[in-house]
Amino acid sequence: MSKYRTHKCNELRKQDLDKEISISGWINKKRDHGNILFIDLRDNYGITQCIIDKENKNFLELEKTQLETVVKIDGKVVERSSETVNKDIETGDIEVVINNFEVLGTCKELPMPVFSDQEYAEEIRLKYRFLDLRRKKIHENIILRSKVISFIRNEMTSAGFLEFQTPILTSSSPEGARDFLVPSRLNPGKFYALPQAPQQFKQLIMVSGFDKYFQIAPCFRDEDARADRSPGEFYQLDLEMSFVEQEDVFNVVEKLLVNTFKKFSDKKLMYDQFPKISYADAMLKYGSDKPDLRNPLVINDITEVFSREDVSFEIFKKLTKSGSKVRCISTKNTKDKPRSFFDNIDKWAKEQGASGLAYFTFEDDGELSAKGPIGKFFSKEALLEIMKKTNSEVGDSIFMACGKLNELEKITALARDKIAQDLDLINDNIFAFCWIVDYPMFERDEKTNKIGFSHNPFSMPQGDLTDKQLEDPLNILAYQYDIVCNGIELSSGAIRNHKPELMYRLFSIAGYDKKQVDEKFSGMINALSFGAPPHGGIAPGIDRIVMLLANEKNIREVTMFPMNQNAQDLMMKAPSEVNEEQLKELNLALKIKK
Repeated sequence: MSKYRTHKCNELRKQDLDKEISISGWINKKRDHGNILFIDLRDNYGITQCIIDKENKNFLELEKTQLETVVKIDGKVVERSSETVNKDIETGDIEVVINNFEVLGTCKELPMPVFSDQEYAEEIRLKYRFLDLRRKKIHENIILRSKVISFIRNEMTSAGFLEFQTPILTSSSPEGARDFLVPSRLNPGKFYALPQAPQQFKQLIMVSGFDKYFQIAPCFRDEDARADRSPGEFYQLDLEMSFVEQEDVFNVVEKLLVNTFKKFSDKKLMYDQFPKISYADAMLKYGSDKPDLRNPLVINDITEVFSREDVSFEIFKKLTKSGSKVRCISTKNTKDKPRSFFDNIDKWAKEQGASGLAYFTFEDDGELSAKGPIGKFFSKEALLEIMKKTNSEVGDSIFMACGKLNELEKITALARDKIAQDLDLINDNIFAFCWIVDYPMFERDEKTNKIGFSHNPFSMPQGDLTDKQLEDPLNILAYQYDIVCNGIELSSGAIRNHKPELMYRLFSIAGYDKKQVDEKFSGMINALSFGAPPHGGIAPGIDRIVMLLANEKNIREVTMFPMNQNAQDLMMKAPSEVNEEQLKELNLALKIKK
């Protein structure tokens, strides 16, 4: 028997009545009723209510003991009266009459409450994260995270994958996000980089003859924080497979995610077999390659309508002649919505930096017409064409914007979400997964006008590329894919380019000569020259998966020890200064910008 407890705080039941027991934990809450003191004792597993009356020699001392003090309680299990049974906790049918108690760990005055999950300043929560983690909601989130990772690990092993660990100290990569650099003491003037992902190593594992690899991999990127992205480090399910095509990867990942989300959530899956949406279609229909498919609204291109002579909306007509596009969102049966509904969306669009959203509603009082500020500018025939293009009916409304493609995609994507929220169209009890496929291999930088890789430089291009195709690289598609759930990107992946000569040709389009490729990717390009199998993989983000399952909006709520928005660990006071001796050992000197 343990020195500290005979039972955990979730274990005692009616069958334990009259037993002399010992339990240990934190004082979660106290309720003083004058002659009787009630104490809720909490450990990792649950809560047990304990009582002590004024006659007990320990009453006064327990009465003044600070919440969150760690105590051991010895006592007798008794049955609660019927009116005091608590169905919200596992031990709600019993309570423990305290005979003796012992303080195991004292507690200072608390900087924040622990027994409730009320909102509290993030700075305090992160500085005292060990207290924050005691709170019920976030404690359960971290336990959920552990269970999800264990389940995923078992699923991967059952599917024939082997778990390997790849290096943490590696070389810097010119592609992707900003690296975290680590100076080398033994190699003065040289630096390691913490891996942004095990990308090259997992490909080398395939070249090494292993067939299926995975790991729950730590990744490090010096990026700004977002609600769905931690600054500094994060974890992903990194996997790679040999002798596979795109569909083989999809089959493995879909099965894993369906099983995981069905096990750990009561929410429904919109699709057990995830739809595949091309990048081009996603940008047209949703304005984003991270579409939330719970939202039924779709964006349509109606640029051609503004070439008609019977459309007199001159602002849009002039813009379209100079190359701008017009895209719109149709909302079903919104004819009875007040004017304020439409004006508020127009006002909101202007607050996002756009010129607003023009709108009208289809009407038919014996003849088709459009009600709204711009309705008079469209003939009956023009309205019929818009109805056909947008699959609209009388009573539906059209919101439209005009502009350059990038700006237009951004505002219509935001408007699609905003309008759906205002109309309460999104079902929060659903997970809607999809694949985004057929990404362009290259893109042109708007500032420099140079062509670079759009996604992953190690991806396999689609088709048997001819010299003519390579002359027009912006039309080359790649076997690259993202998996998205409820508007959140969980992962990017690709079938890899395992052919060195093809890799040299593709890198040359992005401005790298053979020497640069050999220097920057020496390990990879060398390995691929010694017999590499066709291979591909993906790396779903663990943090984002748990965030969705826990129904949290911020990734810090499912991360044990997160940093703040400025990439600072307020609890451990990192990053911190180092002394001159440490810098001297590393052959470094600091020159801080004023």
